[in-house]
Amino acid sequence: MNQLEKLQSFSVMVDEREKELAQLKIAQEQDWNDVKRNQKIKGLEDFVGTYKGLVNGFKDYDELSKLDGMDEELKKEATRLDAEFEKFYLATLLCEKYDESDCTINITAGAGGTEACDWADIVFRMLTRFVEQCDFSYEVNDILDGDGAGIKSASFAVKGMNSYGILKGEGGVHRLVRISPYDANSRRHTSFCAVEVVPVIEKTTLVIDDKDLRVDVYRSSGAGGQHVNKTESAVRITHLPTGVVAASQNQRSQIQNRATAMQALTSKLEFLHYENEQRKLKNMQPVQMKIEWGSQIRSYVLCPYTMVKDHRTGTETSNVQKIMDGDLKMFSDSYLLWVNAGSPSRK
Repeated sequence: MNQLEKLQSFSVMVDEREKELAQLKIAQEQDWNDVKRNQKIKGLEDFVGTYKGLVNGFKDYDELSKLDGMDEELKKEATRLDAEFEKFYLATLLCEKYDESDCTINITAGAGGTEACDWADIVFRMLTRFVEQCDFSYEVNDILDGDGAGIKSASFAVKGMNSYGILKGEGGVHRLVRISPYDANSRRHTSFCAVEVVPVIEKTTLVIDDKDLRVDVYRSSGAGGQHVNKTESAVRITHLPTGVVAASQNQRSQIQNRATAMQALTSKLEFLHYENEQRKLKNMQPVQMKIEWGSQIRSYVLCPYTMVKDHRTGTETSNVQKIMDGDLKMFSDSYLLWVNAGSPSRK
């Protein structure tokens, strides 16, 4: 199958998205201020426009290939079309139920004191830089500093079209091997950090009983002006039956923080329910409500050699610094290809 035939196999998907785009544009005429809808329209226009541009491009390429003396031009055009096709194909993989949603990323340091907290802080920096490189915006909801350095935990909300679909591959346990800067004997240490990526689910039928919730209030920490550290405005909500926790300290008032934490908690519970239903259909065990440290998804090795390797996809690179600076696209793309391998499902 050549590239044009592969493209045409997505014609049904493109037709469906064109119909959706037409409906959204009708609704837009009534209200131009709906930011999410405007983002969706822009995303669909780009998707459909890329498809049509590629179809025309490959047709033109076939015509040019019949002419003499076009070898160099054809090579350049083939390279460009192949790169555009790869981007388009990856976009077609963002087709799961919540892939288009905003998301919340929760980071938790593993056991190991200062060393683990420092690794959690590095992961926080790495992921926020990747978010910026994807042209998404983010806002820190909650952060708990480590006792000596780094962070014990952090939670931040990410906004942008397909942000969950692109970032979901970062969910899991990240493992670091390095010579510890906190060890006077310069010994090699292994540290773990758990990352949880949860889509923001705004429409839900989930009913949460107040008696199943424990609400704790505490003083915010970190920079934030006169209000911070003077009132107990930060809120942490625990769902007692499952142990799922959500917290917020970024807003000025306790009421705002409670609303933010409750939204995050509801999304987590709704998503866990959805995941468990999907796993039941595949006769798999339900998702556990706890972090499993033994199932790392990716290893970052700084000693005795340098390498970052994703254990699910097999993708690896020796350019550790590039990865630490947030260039995670190779892992994001390979995860989408891996998780959709052999799957016929498309929206």
